[in-house]
Parts: sequence; C-alpha cells; structure tokens
Amino acid sequence: MRIAFQGEPGAYSEAAALTYSAHAEPLSCKTFDEVFDAVLHKKATHGIVPMENSIGGTIHRNYDLLVDHDIPITGEVELDVVHCLQALPGTKIADIKIVYSHPQALAQCERYLKDLGVTVEAIYDTAGGAKLVAEQKMKGAAALASRRAADVFGLEVLQEAVQDYEYNITRFFVVGGTAEADANKTTIVFALPSTPGSLFKALSVFALRDINLSKLESRPIRGRPWEYLFYVDLETRRDDLVCARALSQLGEFAKWVRVLGTYKGWERAKQAQI
Repeated sequence: MRIAFQGEPGAYSEAAALTYSAHAEPLSCKTFDEVFDAVLHKKATHGIVPMENSIGGTIHRNYDLLVDHDIPITGEVELDVVHCLQALPGTKIADIKIVYSHPQALAQCERYLKDLGVTVEAIYDTAGGAKLVAEQKMKGAAALASRRAADVFGLEVLQEAVQDYEYNITRFFVVGGTAEADANKTTIVFALPSTPGSLFKALSVFALRDINLSKLESRPIRGRPWEYLFYVDLETRRDDLVCARALSQLGEFAKWVRVLGTYKGWERAKQAQI
C-alpha cells in the first residue's frame, strides 16, 4: 500500500497515513491536488487528506477536491496533533523573532505566538517550515511542527505542546481503494433548489429515519454566486436499507445527490492502542 500525503516527511499527514496503515509506503506531495492526482494516475494506491481540525476548523479545499475527482472516501483517521516550537540547536526561545508553519498550525497556536511576540509566516506545510529553518540555517527563526519533523531535519525542540487547547485533533479522509467490510459511515454531497424549506426537507429524510448526522458543511458552487453544495456525514453505511431509502427520497427534490464514500468511522480507543 502506497499512501500519498501533502507535505514533507514529518508532516502530520504522513503520521496519519502511518496510523491508518503502519506498513504503508508514504508518498510526499507538494499540494492536496497532487495527492488526488497521484491516486488517479495510480502513483499511489490511496491518498490521505485533512478535512477538519478541532481548533482551526474545516480545510475547505479538500471538500472541493472530493467533488472534482471521482475517487471514493474509503477510510477515516483522527490524529492528536501536538505542535512543537523547534529551531536550530543552541537557539533559545528569547532569540526567536519569526515562526514558520502551515496556516492551520499558526491558527491553533495563535495565543501562544502572540504571547511570544513573534512575527509569523505561513507556508505550505508544518514540516516544510522545519525544513526551511534547517536547510537555510535560519538564526532567530523557528518552526511549528511535529517532534518527528524536528528529528528528520535536525532541529531542537524548544517547547512541546504549544497549541492553545489541550485537545487538538485533526480528522483525515483516506481516498482510493475499497471500503472496509465493517463500514459504518457515509459522506454525501447534494445541491438544492433555492426555495423555502428546501434544506429542512433534505435533512428531514434522515431525521425521520433516526439517521444521525455527524457533520454538515456548506460550500459555494464555483461560478454560480450564492448557490451552495451541502456535504453531510451520516452515521450509517450506504447499502443499509434505511439509508438507501433516505437517499432515494432526498433525490426526489434535490437537484442532484452524490455519495462520496462509505467507510469505517475512526474509533479513538483504536488510536490509543497504536
């Protein structure tokens, strides 16, 4: 199994890939678009992309990419994210003037960085920040990244767990391959006519059948101002009879409905055993 991920070695997406399959071969990609392309062109068997963070919120680009590509969601991973302030060996925290990291990581450590009184610079990846500081031997600079990134690029961890909230969890989707036999979640996307009560009617098809919705996300339809797509995570598998009937009823008044994938939902207890 080869899993494409966005970022440099030591990125949290790489950790998520290895959490999903400890024996997988991670394939580094520069962008989320390249992750989907790697799966589409069979450079990788699977891809893994972050969808939301418990502090920073949704990674909107990846919702758009799920619609743009005909690649199913087949798995889910939740990863505890622990940010470490890291710099060249011998650097002291008082020496730090600028910190590099991904925008999500900077948002997750906003109060901490404000208290440090440093300038922040957003770049493409947390581990990429560590790589930048290490390769350019940047004095007075630091990165926010994982402890593994510090090990990979030879940096010294100055302070660990600097995120603003103790529970900092990122949820990832695995795309490509086939769903596990014990799948128990489904993600769909649909568009509705702009009429009174259309969203209420759409969600009622699940409420009336006691199907729980664990997430509801809206995204603009590009090129069509003020029209939206609705993404919904259902706590049931696609081929369950009750779910099939709900989707059938939804299709009667939605403009269109698409199932993005059915998969095994992540269990926190499972992660603790790894």
